[in-house]
Amino acid sequence: MGKNQHVVPHNGEWAVKGAGNTKATSVHGTQQQAIDAARAIAQNQGSELLIHGRDGQIRAKDSHGKDPFPPKG
Repeated sequence: MGKNQHVVPHNGEWAVKGAGNTKATSVHGTQQQAIDAARAIAQNQGSELLIHGRDGQIRAKDSHGKDPFPPKG
């Protein structure tokens, strides 16, 4: 499983960062562009996508790995 991908505010733009990385993988003008890029990486690596709001707090998660607790239904 790869590193979780975080979409975070970055100098007025939005960055994609792998968990624990100090440098951004990529920087985008809009949050949606960053989400799209991070989702592609997370799907490829089988990891999680964590989307942060402008305040830095996690506002959404999207799992692309093997969920140990998949929804029943």
